[in-house]
Amino acid sequence: TKPTQHSVKSLRAAGLRPDLLLCRSEQPLEEATRQKLSVFCQVDMANIFSLQDLSNIYRVPLALAEQDIGGALCRRLGLPDAALELTLGLSEAAFQAASLEAHIRLADWRVLADRVDTCGDEVIVAIVGKYTGLHDAYISVIKALKHASMEAGLHLSVEWVDSADLEPNAQLLDSRRYDAAWWRLKSAHGVVVPGGFGDRGVEGKVRAANYCRTSNTPYLGIAGGLHCAVIEFARAELGWESANSTEFEEATTRPVVVFMPEASATVMGGTMRLGSRATVLADESGDSMAYKLYAGRPVIYERFRHRYEVNLQCVPTLEAKGLSFTGKDEKGQRMEICELRTHPFFFCTQFYPELQSRPAAP
Repeated sequence: TKPTQHSVKSLRAAGLRPDLLLCRSEQPLEEATRQKLSVFCQVDMANIFSLQDLSNIYRVPLALAEQDIGGALCRRLGLPDAALELTLGLSEAAFQAASLEAHIRLADWRVLADRVDTCGDEVIVAIVGKYTGLHDAYISVIKALKHASMEAGLHLSVEWVDSADLEPNAQLLDSRRYDAAWWRLKSAHGVVVPGGFGDRGVEGKVRAANYCRTSNTPYLGIAGGLHCAVIEFARAELGWESANSTEFEEATTRPVVVFMPEASATVMGGTMRLGSRATVLADESGDSMAYKLYAGRPVIYERFRHRYEVNLQCVPTLEAKGLSFTGKDEKGQRMEICELRTHPFFFCTQFYPELQSRPAAP
């Protein structure tokens, strides 16, 4: 109780009086502990709540609801204690699979929490990037992967691979680190190459794309991950050894990725294509991965953040060799999705699909 007492004392010194106490602990608070906190912190016992360790984060709302924190908040704010509505948007089939009635209080959160606890087989996903030393840089990607693994009933294990460690010069500098990076990449069930600016580690990402394409390993390229996949395909399948992005090599003789034509490359500010934009799925046959993933919707809206895009002049040659651009902007000038139809899963997007992922809708 001492840390809580000191915290309340500091609050009072700042002129603040706590109405509720939420106490973190390994085990649920005992009644004697509540009484002591109530006396020394001058907070009603009914407003002291236990936040003990739980099996997963989705059980936190359930634990708080069992202690009627909603009622306490409503009483303190003078609000009517209304019935809770479903907030996660789960389907009726999800409730039936969990043997729960949808009208039960917080039933949707209970379904989600139980689903996390019952995830069985492990799926290993390698994230190949340049900021792997700071995992929070990819927090949206991590959360989206967790949402997807929950939906599939799998336990997610993330392998972090610094793309620079996959490059040939890394083998000369530190062969053990190089071998370890390739071992982590090859041990994964799937690979994600997320977005990132600058040329550091780009060749490692290109090599990762090559490994996934040639070994039939599932590959998801996001923004810069799409650019690296296009560069790799142009080099390997078209024989364009100098293929590159003008972001990484301005003087390249094979610019398969270029700065957006309508933007200024010299004037900084306002040059980035940002926000939610429409992508038209160009697939009349309905057999593309994009068509299946988006349930046959002809137009989707995703969030963008980029300055570079696939060179429109190279698209016919790339498609002739088997790289399909199945998503484009409304004018058909920008390549937003590309995939390999002969591959089990080789899918790349110019947008950031992870930003719209939710626990019940990965």
